[in-house]
Order: sequence, then C-alpha cells, then structure tokens
Amino acid sequence: MKLSALVTAAIAASAASVAAAPATIEADPLAIFGGVDMSAKNFYGAPIRPWQPGAKPGWYYGNFPWLFPWLPCLHGPICTVLPWFPWVIQCPKPPPKPPVFPGWPTWPPPPPQWPPPPSWPPHPPPPPPPPKPPVGDGYTQTFKNLTGATQAGDYVTFGLVDTVADCKEMCNSIPECGFANSYYDVNGKDGSPLLTCSLYKSCHNADTATNTGGQTQPNGSVNYIRDSNGWCKKK
Repeated sequence: MKLSALVTAAIAASAASVAAAPATIEADPLAIFGGVDMSAKNFYGAPIRPWQPGAKPGWYYGNFPWLFPWLPCLHGPICTVLPWFPWVIQCPKPPPKPPVFPGWPTWPPPPPQWPPPPSWPPHPPPPPPPPKPPVGDGYTQTFKNLTGATQAGDYVTFGLVDTVADCKEMCNSIPECGFANSYYDVNGKDGSPLLTCSLYKSCHNADTATNTGGQTQPNGSVNYIRDSNGWCKKK
C-alpha cells in the first residue's frame, strides 16, 4: 500500500467529516489497498479459496505490518480511514482491558490505638478468595490440532495473523463470519511462518477439515497443514 494513497484518503476523509456522513464520502477505497477490491464480493481480497492452487492471503492483522508490504495490513493509521468505507474490510477492535479501580483511602483516618493491641497469639491470615471462573472469548472449539483445514462452500476470506486470538478478532470484525479456522501451512504465503486464518459463515467440525495440503509451491515444496483448530462463534 502506498503511503501517498493512504494520506490522500485520510485527508479526504477528514475534510468530508465536517459536512457528510461516513457512508457518503466521495473517494475511491481501491486507492487505499493499491487497487485491490477488499469488499465482501471479492472475499475481502482473497477470492481464491485456501485449498485451491494459486491461493494468496488477502490481508494481515498483527503487530508487524512492515514484514508484509505486499499485503493490506490492518494496523496503524489505515484503521482511522477504513470506517469511512464500511463495505470494505475493517480493522478489528481488540477486546477492552478490564478496568482497574484504585483503592480509595478512608477519611478521616482511624485514630491510632494506644496501647497497641496485643500481638499474641497471632491471628492466622484469612484464606485467599476462590479463583474467579475464566471469562470466555465468545468462541467454542470444535476441533483441535488436526492436519487438515476446513474446506467448505460458505467460505468468507482468509489471511495471516500472529495469534489465535487475532484470528478470532478478525472474525468478530466481519459481520457474516461465524467460524474461524487457524492453522499453519505454506500455501501462497511466500515462506511466512505465521498462522493462516480462514473464515466461514457457519460453524464446522472435523468432518469438513479435508484440506490436507498437497499444493505445489513456486519453490517446488509441497503444502502441508498442521495444528489446525476450529472456533465456532457463539450466537
């Protein structure tokens, strides 16, 4: 993505915000992504399914965008521009961090006790409170650590992420996404070691994890699948 195109789009978006609603801004969103259609009708930049020859990830979401200059990176200044074009892919919004409430001092402070209370016999410390139950992330795992990835007709898009949590956040950012499949492979990734994140409309189980690789890469290597995990979004 060219920096000049991003700056131009950002300026246009800022100028239009004074007099127009976000959906009515007159600008070409293709310029943001170097001419690539990143809307749903083009599978958010990845029209070739990940199990097909010639497949390429459509986007990258993570903390190292400079490592993937050939991919639309959903990170940084571009995330302030994309909301003006709600029909294209959007930057995920990470879950908010839990609030931290400071301890409030009592006022006035309690008066000192004199003479000091006896320290014997000592009182045992109170038992620690029971651990709080873990808070779910809104997903249920449907399969784990398979050597096959999901292959289904309700395919939405696929791209690269740093972590499984990033893959789920990508699914949350796409309205029609209901299932995320994270796995390691080499198909169309130019040797990248990152996770592949493949998204679908409906939930799937291990029965649809039939993409076991086998696609020959430009360097002669053969694609493989490992550590494939399925994540069903809770309704």
